[in-house]
Amino acid sequence: MKINIVTIFPEFFSGPLSLSIPGRAAETGLVTYRIVDLRDYTHDRHRTVDDTPYGGGTGMVMKPEPFFEAVEALAPTGSIVLLSARGKRFEHADAVRFAVREELTLLCGHYKDVDQRVAEHLATEEISLGDFVLSGGEVAALAVADAVVRLLPGALGTHESAATDSFYDEGLLSPPSYTRPAAYRGHTVPAELLSGDHARIAAWRRREAERLTRERRPDLWQRHLQASGDAGGE
Repeated sequence: MKINIVTIFPEFFSGPLSLSIPGRAAETGLVTYRIVDLRDYTHDRHRTVDDTPYGGGTGMVMKPEPFFEAVEALAPTGSIVLLSARGKRFEHADAVRFAVREELTLLCGHYKDVDQRVAEHLATEEISLGDFVLSGGEVAALAVADAVVRLLPGALGTHESAATDSFYDEGLLSPPSYTRPAAYRGHTVPAELLSGDHARIAAWRRREAERLTRERRPDLWQRHLQASGDAGGE
């Protein structure tokens, strides 16, 4: 897979993408990262990527020309995603959708906004991490890239590693995890996990996944009930 990231801060990605799962995936050839400096596609001596907004107002708006020219130089074949607070919220299903494709291009905004023509006539979709605003799209792009790469076959070693994560199994949150010691400062590991009874352990994990999802993410719980045909369940 190829992941292209267009940004005015290419140095932001050199460390994170070389570490842990993203780094190992690149070393083994599962993914290739191409970090594109947006300023390389400017044509003035100041390498200007922003300008004042039409209609007035505070802040600066990123110009359309560098984005269009950068993407044209890449000639990508997959999705072109603009990271934007106006975008659809990024979910596990989006990571899965991107992971089965050969290429993904992420466009990082900055300053006040990005010229709307980038969103409407260059990007194939807009994605947001949630209902908050970041200083730029770099953090969001890194999060998306990480979520996608860890789903590539072989990135985690075993499919089960991903299959037991939150949102993977029927959209539920994952159950709590424990490790040694069995007792620490008076806090003990649930007896079910120490029983050696695989059916009992599986039942406990299922109950805990449902409980946590119901308590912490009622939106996900309702979606789960609807998908299972039990919309009136408790």
